Amino acid sequence: MRCTACGRRAVYHRRYTGDFLCDRCLARSVERRFYRAIRKHNMIKPGERVAVAVSGGKDSVVCMHLLAEYCRSKRCELVAITVDEGIAGYRNRGIPVARKNAEALGIEHRIVSFKESFGATLDEILARAKEKGSGLGACTYCGVLRRSLLNRAARESGASKLATAHNLDDEVQAIMLNYVRSDLARLYRLGPVYQPREGFVPRIKPMREIPEKEIALYALLKGIEADWSECPYRGGIHLEIRDFINWLEENHPNSKFMILRMFDRMRPFLVSAVPEFRPKTCRVCGEPTSSDLCKACELLGELDIGAGS
Repeated sequence: MRCTACGRRAVYHRRYTGDFLCDRCLARSVERRFYRAIRKHNMIKPGERVAVAVSGGKDSVVCMHLLAEYCRSKRCELVAITVDEGIAGYRNRGIPVARKNAEALGIEHRIVSFKESFGATLDEILARAKEKGSGLGACTYCGVLRRSLLNRAARESGASKLATAHNLDDEVQAIMLNYVRSDLARLYRLGPVYQPREGFVPRIKPMREIPEKEIALYALLKGIEADWSECPYRGGIHLEIRDFINWLEENHPNSKFMILRMFDRMRPFLVSAVPEFRPKTCRVCGEPTSSDLCKACELLGELDIGAGS
């Protein structure tokens, strides 16, 4: 087949638009969507210092490469932050990849770990949770602690924005998960830009409208080294929702974009259902929170780990 745009040999069939794309046109499409999202939502201003969360996986590494190009053109500083959760046999593959890409791009790279920050690796935290009979899954502990650590690291690095590599698939899965859980507060926070609150570095998602498959192809076509392994703890309802949405997209192309578009139209009306954030300081770690104890210290305290114990 030939590329719909330029006539060269196609490498990808974009079913949700009906187009066939060659390697060049696919790469340009990914780049255009990335830069358009930044402009549309005014994510980055010239001269800002921006942090990017980089795990070493394909999405975060591609995000770092595209941000590096954008920041050079806008005279911005970029710092990469990698969180080492402490997952044996998994994270030790992604960290060297993140470091290697950052060095190739000439970007400052910082590594922060659960062990140094909280006193235990994720493996140790989950082992303790099992001993205590906690009903919480790995994603709950990891998500809360990782977000807390990323915010702290971005703030301490002097960044005014924190970019994450959430793609279209990630965002739609999160939307559906929070529908199922009836969590309006987290649902509201799924916009492209999370507005600044005292003590929190505003988060931006420049890859929010790019499908995961196209990011993967971009990494391959551009020869970008990435860690392609999946987290061994990933499972449960997250995978069920992912599989359902992929099934929906396979049978009804463009479903993922339609879910996202509908959510974006609804989101402004959710603000009245979300409690106003009243900033406090966690009495244990000093991080910003809406109550006396932040969620990270609450979870760790229940397990008798770290300062919260």
